[in-house]
Amino acid sequence: MSELQQITDLFAKLSTGATLEDRSATAAEVVALVKASGLPVLASAGVTDKLKAAMEDQASPLAREGALQTFTALVEAFGVLAEPFIISLLPILLVLVADKAAPVRTAADAALVAFIAALHPYSVEAVLPVLFEGMGTARNWQTKVGSLNALRSLAKVAPRQVAYCLPDIVPRMTESFSDAKQQVKDAAQTATESCFLVSGNRDIEKFVPALVSCIARPAETADCIHKLAATTFVQQVEAAPLSIMVPLLVRGLRERATAIKRKACVIIDNMAKLVDLPWDAAPFLPKLIPELDKVKEEVADPECRKVATGAHATLLRVGGEGKATAPPRCTAELAGEMLAETLPKASGALNSTTYGYVVSRVQQLVDLRHFQFEDWNNALLPFLEGPCGKEAVMKASQTMALKSEDSYAKAKCAQDVDLDEGLPDLCNCEFSLAYGAKILLNNARLRLKRGKRYGLCGPNGAGKTTLMRAIVNGQVEGFPPSSQLKTVYVEHDIDGSVADLVPEEFIFTDPVFKGIPKSEITQQLRDVGFNDDLLGKGVAALSGGWKMKLSLVRAMLQKADILLLDEPTNHLDVTNVAWLQNYLVSLTNVTSVLVSHDSSFLDFVCSHILHYENRKLRTYKGNLSEFVKQKPEARSYYQLSESPISFKFPEPGYLEGVKTKDKAILKMVKVGFAYPGPDGKPAAKQTLTGVSIYITLSSRVAVLGANGAGKSTMIKLLTGEMECQDGTVWKHPNLRIAYVAQHAFHHIEQMLDKTANQYIQWRYAIGEDREALTKVDRIITDEERKKMNQQFMVEGVKRVVEKILSRRKLKSSYEYEIKWINLAEDKNTYIPRDELIDMGFEKMVVEVDAKEAAAQGLMAKPLTQKNIMNHLEDFGLEPEFSTHSLMRGLSGGQKVKVVLGAAMWNNPHILVLDEPTNYLDRDSLGALAEAIKAFGGGVVMITHNREFYTALTQETWLVADGKLIPTGQTNAAAARELAKFEVQDEVTDAYGNIIKVKAPTRLKMSNKEKKANEKLRKARKERGEEVTDSEEDA
Repeated sequence: MSELQQITDLFAKLSTGATLEDRSATAAEVVALVKASGLPVLASAGVTDKLKAAMEDQASPLAREGALQTFTALVEAFGVLAEPFIISLLPILLVLVADKAAPVRTAADAALVAFIAALHPYSVEAVLPVLFEGMGTARNWQTKVGSLNALRSLAKVAPRQVAYCLPDIVPRMTESFSDAKQQVKDAAQTATESCFLVSGNRDIEKFVPALVSCIARPAETADCIHKLAATTFVQQVEAAPLSIMVPLLVRGLRERATAIKRKACVIIDNMAKLVDLPWDAAPFLPKLIPELDKVKEEVADPECRKVATGAHATLLRVGGEGKATAPPRCTAELAGEMLAETLPKASGALNSTTYGYVVSRVQQLVDLRHFQFEDWNNALLPFLEGPCGKEAVMKASQTMALKSEDSYAKAKCAQDVDLDEGLPDLCNCEFSLAYGAKILLNNARLRLKRGKRYGLCGPNGAGKTTLMRAIVNGQVEGFPPSSQLKTVYVEHDIDGSVADLVPEEFIFTDPVFKGIPKSEITQQLRDVGFNDDLLGKGVAALSGGWKMKLSLVRAMLQKADILLLDEPTNHLDVTNVAWLQNYLVSLTNVTSVLVSHDSSFLDFVCSHILHYENRKLRTYKGNLSEFVKQKPEARSYYQLSESPISFKFPEPGYLEGVKTKDKAILKMVKVGFAYPGPDGKPAAKQTLTGVSIYITLSSRVAVLGANGAGKSTMIKLLTGEMECQDGTVWKHPNLRIAYVAQHAFHHIEQMLDKTANQYIQWRYAIGEDREALTKVDRIITDEERKKMNQQFMVEGVKRVVEKILSRRKLKSSYEYEIKWINLAEDKNTYIPRDELIDMGFEKMVVEVDAKEAAAQGLMAKPLTQKNIMNHLEDFGLEPEFSTHSLMRGLSGGQKVKVVLGAAMWNNPHILVLDEPTNYLDRDSLGALAEAIKAFGGGVVMITHNREFYTALTQETWLVADGKLIPTGQTNAAAARELAKFEVQDEVTDAYGNIIKVKAPTRLKMSNKEKKANEKLRKARKERGEEVTDSEEDA
């Protein structure tokens, strides 16, 4: 009996089989026949045609079910080898998923699952049009669900191929989100999430659920835009991730809120900069360009229009003005010639159907730029191994892969010059890096050699810390994983939950150090200088310098291959910096990557410089000196005055009674202080003893001393952060002090999910600095409250103070309006300042003084977004980061600028800086130095950076052994200089109106007043009080 007759008889049995078992047995006979005769019989004997006819037999459900069972049996028996002959049946399969007969639907579901599971990965592009047709609005909902489920399965069996096709898949798939049937919506959401996860961009994987949810629920667009803006990208953006994000960005551009429109524009602008190939961006221009046109022409906010215009120009440039086209795809003729050239016997050994299918696989491999030998072997061996032999096929695959490899990739490899030939590479990778809306690096190459020390240089916000964190978190594409290369990031922060542990326990309890004996940990701590006293302290009680050394000990114990050190000299005194330099140079088998503002440190340590240039990393051999010789425009690394950027501090407000800059406005007289001991009482050994200093408007003071000497303690006593136990701290009643702490980020750590602009608005919303409310000179103790609740004899009547309402001038001092308990306000009385302090109301007096001083500083400075934005621009913070980015996403240097700008919002008279050089890059450091020189108020700074303070100060306070030794003196010319208080000539109110501010009229004293004033001055001198020539009593 001929094969054709056998097939005819078997299909007749399929349509008449009474039971499922009968039809399954017949299907098995068909498979056996095909095995015996070979797969070409599917075409020659008309098996495929008969399967199609049986599937379309509307009169016989049994025939349809039997054909589907046979289809499934063939797929399971032959897998991908049967695909060339039966792939044409997929459209009918999708129709039968919605068949009226339940057994047929069940059989169709099973056949579809089996077919997709066995599908050749490089057949994805061939089946997509069929699946898209199955999702069409005219189809039954079961067919739509079947098509979507098939697409979800394809994402698992062929992820790279699905990613390549995402630009076509996303718009068709997301149409199903609006289907009337809930089953279709659910299937669409599941399929979309599976497809998004194979985009090849690991950075957006964690946001995939949010992106999918946003498509289903447009109300979530704003939140999703914010999340996307805070994403760190480390991979080049190609067509696949673009296809995922463009729908969200289009919705963002259509949002009513201007802030969201602007954020979407910024993301588009920066994402476009990460696109290397114009044809990747070109397909999305028709969707984005019209929306950008609307924003840049119709939005009222001029800054938003400006950003939209920039994004529009960038997108057009990157997308080749919309005219860019992808390189021509590989044709069947070219693929056939390549196959025939490398494997001549293939065409004769295969039937025409299978050979044509193999040629189409070669086309797909070339078009998708999959040049790995393994990909070619997996794609071709199933079809060619039998007739041509495994070795011949593998050799031909290798030849074709090499021949078709992209010339662009070869050119890029050729550009990579090895500066240290002969030394082993620890890493040699190419990657891109972005933080939310800002592109940091684009296709940058990082090559590190063992035992070398690399200084990572670039401006604040360039991405130095972001790069280090991305390396440690495994987000840098191509960087060796931790299983191959031990990389340790040395940072300053101490987890608050373990802050009370002593250094040894702090390390020992960390799971990272499991198995390391305590004795080894203790010895390592002692090796870097920890004595018994320091080993007994909780880690939170350590000074900044010792915390840094503790972090270094942790890194040493991990025996790292690569050390990443971010500002390692922060908080270290000169002795410890020298120790660190020698230690790093001694590590001949460990590679170090360092970020530091200290030019002498980089000069001593570095063997190479990694410099940020046009979103690339360029490697220079030699230390910082050699780098500057090769790149003279970087000379600001040596000369602070060469900084290309500038800061501008606000001028101090008017200070009553201060005419020249020699008058003391802040004093410490015989101050002593000791921290509490174990019993809660001050320890016997005082941290500071007998400290007496004064500060004027002309002061430029550097506070020096070893780590732990008490410098920060002295500063906190001076600014009211802490209270002295001996002596007094006096300040002018109207004095405003700006204080930036050593660990500057503590000022903003509770507000990281706000913008810098919002932070300043919150901080000064009550009319004064909220941070001042927490100082000890404002917090009333129970003992003080008890004293204040006493009765006082006033006008012959015993009274109790309820509160102090206001103050008014009283000769050279003030008197304060007192509201008495249980008395009407017309019974209020005024009491002089000194008398109130003697009564125990010093802190309430200080509170009134502080409010008055704050009001004077903020009088002509409306707390508006525009004013704050302009103010922060004076500190080198662009609107993009001050007003449109959350502080959580700012770099360390940018956060320092926020803290500095916020502290100086109220036009202070004295600026106190504790380690101001920490985190600031060289350009910002130079700008800070020039701003301090030009500032009209006094400046006190703690710093170990000799280059920085010697350029600014002649006066130093050396703190050592509990004593403070002042040296140098205020410049004589500055001492005689008149104190000029400039009045702001215009301000912008909350509605954007510019208001001219008139300077206050200054009244001259009459001859009578001058004589009375001179008499009072003479009497004060006779009493021994300090009186300066500049003092005037008004």
